[in-house]
Parts: sequence; C-alpha cells; structure tokens
Amino acid sequence: MHINYFSGMLGVWLALPVCAQTADSLKSVSLSEVVITESYQHIQQKKTTLALDVLRQEYLHKHFTGNLMQTIGQLPGIQSMDIGSGFSKPMIRGMGFNRIAVTENGIKQEGQQWGADHGLEIDAFNIEAVDVKKGPSSLLYGSDAMGGVIEIVQPTPPHENQLLGEVALLGKSVNADIGGSLMLAIKKNRWFTKVRFSEQHFGDYRIPTDTLVYLTQRMPVHGRRMKNTAGVERNISLYTHYKSGRYQSSYAVSNAYQKVGFFPGAHGVPDATRLEDDGNSRNIDLPYSRVNHLKVTTHQQYLWEKLLLSADWGYQRNDREEWSLFHTHYGTQRPPEKDPDKELAFELNTYSTAVKARLLGSSTWEHIAGWEGQYQVNNISGYSFLLPRYKRLTTGVLWLTTYRPHNRFAVSGGIRYDYGQLRISPYKDVYLNAYLHEQGYTSQQIEDYQWRSYAVNRTFGDYSCSLGVVWNPTPTQLIKVNVGRSFRLPGANELAANGVHHGTFRHEQGDASLQSEQGWQMDVSYQLDYERVRLSVSPFASWFSNYLFLKPTGEWSILPHAGQIYRYTGAEAVFAGAEATVSVDVLRSLNYQFAGEYVYTYNVDEHIPLSFSPPASMRHTLTWKRKAYQLYAEFQTIATQNRVARNEERTPGANLLHLGGMLNLSIGKANVELSLAVRNLFDVRYYNHLSFYRKIEVPEPGRNFQLFIKVPFNQLLK
Repeated sequence: MHINYFSGMLGVWLALPVCAQTADSLKSVSLSEVVITESYQHIQQKKTTLALDVLRQEYLHKHFTGNLMQTIGQLPGIQSMDIGSGFSKPMIRGMGFNRIAVTENGIKQEGQQWGADHGLEIDAFNIEAVDVKKGPSSLLYGSDAMGGVIEIVQPTPPHENQLLGEVALLGKSVNADIGGSLMLAIKKNRWFTKVRFSEQHFGDYRIPTDTLVYLTQRMPVHGRRMKNTAGVERNISLYTHYKSGRYQSSYAVSNAYQKVGFFPGAHGVPDATRLEDDGNSRNIDLPYSRVNHLKVTTHQQYLWEKLLLSADWGYQRNDREEWSLFHTHYGTQRPPEKDPDKELAFELNTYSTAVKARLLGSSTWEHIAGWEGQYQVNNISGYSFLLPRYKRLTTGVLWLTTYRPHNRFAVSGGIRYDYGQLRISPYKDVYLNAYLHEQGYTSQQIEDYQWRSYAVNRTFGDYSCSLGVVWNPTPTQLIKVNVGRSFRLPGANELAANGVHHGTFRHEQGDASLQSEQGWQMDVSYQLDYERVRLSVSPFASWFSNYLFLKPTGEWSILPHAGQIYRYTGAEAVFAGAEATVSVDVLRSLNYQFAGEYVYTYNVDEHIPLSFSPPASMRHTLTWKRKAYQLYAEFQTIATQNRVARNEERTPGANLLHLGGMLNLSIGKANVELSLAVRNLFDVRYYNHLSFYRKIEVPEPGRNFQLFIKVPFNQLLK
C-alpha cells in the first residue's frame, strides 16, 4: 500500500499514536512516499493500547442507515441510545452522555451530552472513516472521554489532480425515509477541496403494536404509526486541505439542521385525544425539537526532522429548542408575547483550542506534550425552566511517552492534569412563587423552590494517568494491556438542573456540591489472525469511587405535573464485561462471524445495578462474498435485562433476523454501489432497553426495507 508520507503523518497525528517510529521511518522524512506492507488496520491497532475498531468504506456502506450511531451501534461494545427514528447518541460499554467524546476534524462535538433526548448532529453521509476507541481516554481527549472516543477521520486526499464526486440516495420503508447527498471535490496541486450537501425527510415510523400503556393509561397507536415522529435533517459542509513541503493545514465548516417531532403521548400528562389520527404521517406538529449546529474548525501542522507540531482551533454554536403548546402550570403565568410555544431553548457557544508537540527523540523513544482549552457560554429562553445560564472554562496539559525497543513490543505511559471553572447564574421563578403562595405552602418551602438555580462559582482540578503495553509475541497475535485513572468534571446539568424535563418524564435536580467523577479502569485485548480464523477478545473492568448518576429520591415534587424528584448524586460503582468476535472463512467465498458483548454494572452503595445498563447480545452472520457482490444473513439475540435500577423497567429479550446484500455495477465509467437490507424480517415486537421511549412501553421500529445507492465518479485533470 503506497501512501504519501506527509498525508500519512496527518492521520498518524490525529490518531495520537502511542508507539514510537522505527529508525528507518525517521530516516525517510525526505522521501516523497514510502511503502507500508502491513494493513492499515493492523498499523492503527499497534498505535494504541486500547481496544480499537477501525471502520472504513466497506463496513460503513454495508451497515449504512443514515444515522451514525445506528450504523456503528452494531459493533460489540457499542450501543445506540435512540430517540425514535431520528436522534441517536453513543454508549460504549454501558457509559454514555458526557463520558463519551465524539471528535471530528480534531475537535470534540458539543451539545449532545445533556440528556437522553439530545441526539448527535453529524451528517452520516459525510463520514468515510471512523476509529472507535473503547475504554479510558481522558489522558488524550480530556474529561469527557473516560468511557471512550468515536473519532471521525478525514480520508487522505488523492495524489493525482482530479475532479471527483458522489451521488448517494437512501430509502427506508419503516418511516418512509427519503434521503440523498451530493458531494463534489477537486484535487489541484497543493489544494484539495470538498463540499457536500445532504438532506433526509422521514415520516412517522411504524411499530409492531396498536396500543401503548403510559402511567396506567392505555393509548391507541392508529395505523401502528407513532404519531408526530416525522422529521427533517439538512446538512452542508465544506472541507479543504493544503500541503506544501513540511507544512499542511485543513479547514472545515459545517452546519447541521434537524427538526423532529416528539410522540405527543409521551410529552406531559397522557391524553388519548392528542393521539387521534390527523391523516398526515409526514407533518411535524407540536411538540417537537429543533436543532441547528454550526461548526468551524482548522488543523495546522509542521514537520521538522524529529518534531511534529500541530494546533487545532474550533468554534461551535449549538441552538437547541423544544417547542410545546403553552400550558400554564401556574394560574398567574401568561403566555409570552413572542414565541409563546417555545418551552425550552439553549444556545451553547463553544470555543476550543489544542496545541500538541510530538518529539521523535530516537528510534526507540517518542514523546507527546500537549495543552488543550475550552470555553463555553450557555444562554437560555422559553416559558419553562430546566438549565440556567452558565459559563464554563476548562484547560489541561498532558505528557505521554512511549518506549519501543523493537517492532514487536511497546510500553506507553502518561499523565494529564485538568482545571475547570463553572459559573452558574441564579434564576428566580416569580410565577412559581405566586403559585406556591396560592397553594398555602410555608415560607420555607416557597424559598426553597422559587430559586430554580442559585449562583454557583465552582473550580475543579483533577488528574488522569495510564500505563499500557502492546506486544506482538508472534506475527499472528497481538496483546494489549492498559491500566489508567480517569476522571470527569461534573456538567452543568448535574450541578444546576432543576425542573420538569418532559423529555425524560421526571423532575430532574442537580447538586451544586458534587465532586469530580473518578475511577480506575483496566482493559485487556487479545487478537489472533491465523490463516482462515480471526479472533478478538477484550475483557475490561472499572471501579469508580464517585460515579455520578440520576437517583430517584422518594421525594414528591411540589411542581405541577412533576412527580418524583430525581437528583444527581455520587456513588461507588463497578463496571465489568467483555466483547468477543470470531471470524472464520468456511469456504473461499463463505464467511461466518460471531460477535458478542456483556456489561455488568453495580452500585456498591445501594447494592443494585446502575440504570441504562445494556443487555447482553450476540450476532451470528453468514456472508457469501464474490468480487462484484455479497449476500449476508444475520441472526441477532438480545438477552433479557433483569438487572435494573430502582424504578427502571425490566426489558424482555428478543431474537431478530436481518438479511442484506451489496452489489457493484459498472455502468459506463461509473461504478454504482447498491446496498439492500431488511431489518427485523419477521416484524418482531421487541424493546431497546436504552431507548428514549422505553419507559412508555414503545417497541422498536418494525420490519424495515432499506435501499442505499452510491454513485462515485472521478475525472483526472491535467
């Protein structure tokens, strides 16, 4: 495999490898290109001591759904927390929310960490390569990566001057999804520029049942469609890359827009009249969520003989709004004059920067030093209240060193220290004050409740460290061991949320006295690639002295329509589990693959499991693959989840059958790629334990036929 050296160095730097260069590679700096005999995936695996999944075009095309997390959520150890058929967010080994970092162009994606109803705003059509790192990653990626990292990798620009592009089309039967994407790119001398526009429109999705039960009320599902779950997604992006000698840079601008309806039977007090069929499965009525995410990033780097210096800058503006028909909770509250149905709005502005230096001191030693900083400002509006205004500043420094005495062994260790400051604005609810007076509550109760948010000025400081080994005892085996201490600074919602969150059906309350989340984690990975057999086993274990989670308090909230108070608190907790995959080439064209996962969680303080613990699952896949086409059948088994937290529903297991195939056609000068899949072939009624709608007994989407067509093209330029 031939790769341009400096373009290859960009990929190496973005991946932040932990293995030193060999003496030969250090001497080849002046060459225009080098020859690498190992596979790209094997090289990437040897750069990190963590369990790693390297996903490239074939996998992403085969499993493409139009949604990033649902696409990669089929990997063992990776779960997708879904909100209907529109929004999804990542979970790795039972950890989600702001324990998982998603990076694109070197910058962490912000905005999806607040709650289960806040999805990930990234164009799935625009993703050509993904590296998934499982396990503690705070050392390299900061506080929000203690559970793992999903890194979206930009592909290396082509060598030759050319004009290239792509037309992609997507269709789904379960929600009448119609989507498409157009990409145009040009490589001319030192510049490579790519622009893409994508859009999807989908209707109310189908489920294999005609009734639901929420808060003891039985509600109809007319036509087996989840009313008002239609949506639209519109994305545009520009990426440009420049390389001249030892210097290269990239610039990216993207804007993601999403508008998705919420099932009205799950928003507020149940009311069967709101579920009556309106005759239109594609309209988006109240209540709904609207998000616009603007992101601007740049990466700069310069390579000397033994030093690689790089810098990343980024700006993100995440505008999130939740709209619902104004309903006064208090007799004295009147609809706002402007946007009376805007229930909640968050305007999060994030400024990010990072500078890293990679020193290739010798053929056996490598060092990485870095500094990162982030500043956030959040403003709010709407007739309801959940989160206050706040300002958040975080900064951290890191040092990582790797010793590689020979090509089959490397040991890596490092330390990082982070400092954070959070300033939260107070908020007094005058309408609630008047309501509580009318209801005859005591002056102390009124004082406690009318202040929805107190002024908070907190500072945090904590460290992370790790020590890991990568060992090739034989050319066919790879062993990794990594032990590390991770931490996470508490988020604004964990410190200062205080209100009815209709999206999660409860009164959520923060605790301004919370300390950092802290824990020790260990990962072990064994890989075998011998003739027709490929095996991977990755056990892990974690212990947290202060794991933060939402705990039911048993206290009844006096806010109208609120129910029980759920308060963020800390506890001693344990995570353990494993992933395993086995791939066997039964015949030259026939492959069998097994993939399984198991996660065990335990709240040591209360002697119960943690909430949102994913159930064990297995996948058996048979693939018949020829040069121009492949066919596959997948049998998926999801175990019953009986290990649940207090007030969390048990979820029964299920057996599902999925079929699919891919076909490459040469039509003229174009190579047309088609992918057809049938998910849940037998229309089985089953539940996703991590689903947003699980609490109201909403099953997962029913049988779904999906067609994905991609037509790439290119033209050489003089």
